[in-house]
Amino acid sequence: MTLHRDMRYPTPRELGLAARALADEHPGEVRLRQAGTSRAGQPLWVLSVAATGGAPGGADRNVLVVAGAHANEPVGGATALSLARRVLVDPAPRAGCGWHFLLCADPDGADLHRTPHPYSLLDYHRNFFRPPGPEQPEWAPSLLPPDRLPPETLALMALIDELRPVLQASLHATDLGGSWVQLTRDVPGLAEPFGTSAAELRIPVENGASDAAGWPSPGPGIFVIPQPGSEAAGAFHPEDTRLSTWYHAHRYAGTTAIVEVPMWASDLVDDPTPHPDPRGALQMLAERLTADAALVAAVRSGNEVRPGPQAYEDPAAAPLLRAVDWTLALIPRIAAEWRAGAPAEASAAYIASIDAFGRRLSLRAAAMLLRVLRAQGHPAAPGLDRLVTWWCEDFAARFGARWVPVATQVEHQSRIVLAAYDRLVAADRA
Repeated sequence: MTLHRDMRYPTPRELGLAARALADEHPGEVRLRQAGTSRAGQPLWVLSVAATGGAPGGADRNVLVVAGAHANEPVGGATALSLARRVLVDPAPRAGCGWHFLLCADPDGADLHRTPHPYSLLDYHRNFFRPPGPEQPEWAPSLLPPDRLPPETLALMALIDELRPVLQASLHATDLGGSWVQLTRDVPGLAEPFGTSAAELRIPVENGASDAAGWPSPGPGIFVIPQPGSEAAGAFHPEDTRLSTWYHAHRYAGTTAIVEVPMWASDLVDDPTPHPDPRGALQMLAERLTADAALVAAVRSGNEVRPGPQAYEDPAAAPLLRAVDWTLALIPRIAAEWRAGAPAEASAAYIASIDAFGRRLSLRAAAMLLRVLRAQGHPAAPGLDRLVTWWCEDFAARFGARWVPVATQVEHQSRIVLAAYDRLVAADRA
């Protein structure tokens, strides 16, 4: 798989084939192995590039790159392959360090979210899928007891136990917005190469990411997850980030960097100027979110949509409906938090990030429900289709969305992972 301006997102199968070809080309330095099996029986492939002068698996330290943890964020697999090729030819990152790439942490989800090369937000949402929190490999430990963890999560945790990575890089993406990095520990000096890369590639920096509200920020777009007991606000989710697999590396003194890159860029999330009325804006966004969710819930609860447990008996519809119901159940809590208040001072970027977050919640629920209705030939499908189309067009227009080529997304993520490792090594030597 070559990187070019018109490249598309690879499927899990394509990732496996490309990784196998790379391992066959470099048998002494590259190894492809299966780290586990998904719920549906798909292999979880790990591609390893040996430390300089060593064999795969034997190194003083290791880096673990995790791709595909969220089904609707497909760029990670392409980035993982690009990074593997890059460190293969560059001896500096491999000096005493092995590099390991989990090519797709959720291949079942990736198969359900079919977006090889979306041409618009509407195209992206036509076959949208994002599983509920308990079914997401990284988030599951924060929502489920240990005896109910999915096999993908268990495989990822076992991989961390085996490699004891000094750095775990989790590759994520946002549909529309900017780039930012979340860190489980500060990585001194990362803000400079991050900002330089974003500027060179014309990718906005998400200065007020809603996922990191109130978190310490050592530089624009860099956020450090607060320590336990902190009163800082976090993402509007029921998960406790500190129980996720991101923190599993801490038992081995490792650090996790979550690298976000946008599919469509918007300069609104890069605006540091103060918002004139953040509290009023959040009140308005809460009301809109509630109203939008009610439109989707009304269709979901219609008698002919077959609500309730019996709907989950359809193997094609079940994962989509579980995700719809999870999202709709999440929205009232989010709206309540927004109504409860906002910081007296907030940037325009922060309000824009909250605006985008609210829009995508209702849109995702509607898009996944529409897939079920279409498959059923349901009479409500055309009306919901018009709503999804309108929301996509309005979202793109409001934020001035511009497509970020897949190769550019890959380049930015690759640079940030390498910079994070370089800064961590430098800090250890200091």
